[in-house]
Amino acid sequence: MTEIIAGPHMSLLEILALLGAVALVVARWLPPAARPRVTIAAVAVLVPCALGLAVTGVRWQLLPVLAGGALVLPFALRPVLRPLRRGLGRPAWRARRWLALPGSAACAGLIAAGPVGAWAFPVPVFPQPSGGFAVGTRVVQWTDQGRPETFTADPDDRRTVVVQLWYPAPKAPAGARRAPYLGRTGQEARTVSAALAQGVGLPGFLLDGAARARGNAVPDAPVEARGGRFPVVLFSPGSGGARTQNTAWAEQLAGHGYVVAALDHPYDCAAVVLADGRTVTSRTASSGDRDKDEESAAGWTAVRAADLGFVLTRLEALDRGEGADPLSGRLDTGRAAVAGHSMGGAAALQAARRDHRFRAVVDLDGFPHGPATPALVQPALALTQAITPSTDPRYLPRLTEALASATAPGYRLTVPGAAHLTFTDGPLYLPPVPSLVGSLGRTEGPRVVAAATLAFLDATVRGSSGDPSGALSAYGSLTVRRPDGGR
Repeated sequence: MTEIIAGPHMSLLEILALLGAVALVVARWLPPAARPRVTIAAVAVLVPCALGLAVTGVRWQLLPVLAGGALVLPFALRPVLRPLRRGLGRPAWRARRWLALPGSAACAGLIAAGPVGAWAFPVPVFPQPSGGFAVGTRVVQWTDQGRPETFTADPDDRRTVVVQLWYPAPKAPAGARRAPYLGRTGQEARTVSAALAQGVGLPGFLLDGAARARGNAVPDAPVEARGGRFPVVLFSPGSGGARTQNTAWAEQLAGHGYVVAALDHPYDCAAVVLADGRTVTSRTASSGDRDKDEESAAGWTAVRAADLGFVLTRLEALDRGEGADPLSGRLDTGRAAVAGHSMGGAAALQAARRDHRFRAVVDLDGFPHGPATPALVQPALALTQAITPSTDPRYLPRLTEALASATAPGYRLTVPGAAHLTFTDGPLYLPPVPSLVGSLGRTEGPRVVAAATLAFLDATVRGSSGDPSGALSAYGSLTVRRPDGGR
């Protein structure tokens, strides 16, 4: 695959193919003496680039560019071939202006659709982590032998989760291979991207860029020797999401000395590729009945919360050295936090209620499903978009209840310009439509979410900066609810 350039979101081959196609259209309107030279130069650029893209893989955004170039090519070549036709005694032919003008405009429109598509659905370029560590990543699969799989009828089926770990690592050599974004392999990435697109009713090819992307983490990199034992943050994605949906966030935390463990919840996430090659797709969907959906969501959230507690138990065993692992002895599971986006945020709240091993909880724009008891005993941070008339009227009262009833401080940070997908990697590769990904830009949204999370975790999990209120207020409108009723 060719390297994508961050600015125009196109590779060098793609840019050259685009320029060649544009030159073919323009050549028709140049002075007669210049047309043959420009046409020959354009063909000499476009044809090799098209062949190169056929070998490396043509993105859908380049198909209209190549189609426009192919349509205009016979007409552009006529001035070049005219002397030959005359030598053969055949009459020269040139399209009339009234016919050439709309044809050129149509081809130009096709060609212009390419860069517009590449801008709207780019291959995401992940921000470099700003911490003192490089980042490594790997994927593990764990089965809870004591818990049956409730999504299937097989009584012998046991709950299995796929977990991706991001962790501090030494600086990688120049040119080291980076981990694919949506899966361990290209095929897994394509499977997950197609499932993500299907889940929101989009054609699968639109997310082709996400399937091609790579993050900053190096697969199976060694663990950084510096830093002692690292605090742990567990992450649950949104319903129909994927464990990698917050890769920019996870890499930033790992760069600052945390180990992030993000879960794929089978039958709830978009597509989970298991170690035996099976792909498990989502079975959760809205029925359209509010009460029934709320009951179902509470049940799904409970399953996710149990998954989170199970993974923390496995990380404790891993740290004790049960099974040879590079992270043995390096995980500070006594300083663990739990986080999630959307339904994953609700699961994080429930996991913290059930399991006091978690010392802090972060809810990224998640509607609290399930029981509001027992009260949280951990500090909680809820990052939300602004409440508008279209917001579910139950959302703010539920969230306020969860924070106000806690026996530890609760922080609600409203991020200006945020939308629901601002709290994911979505702004990096989805069209910059404010209602979809917010108005903060491709990189600013993920940066703010990671920075606010770090400010909160450093204060509550590491205990290094006291009250996080001052740091959090730099990222939006902050409301603090304290156990004594103060604000």
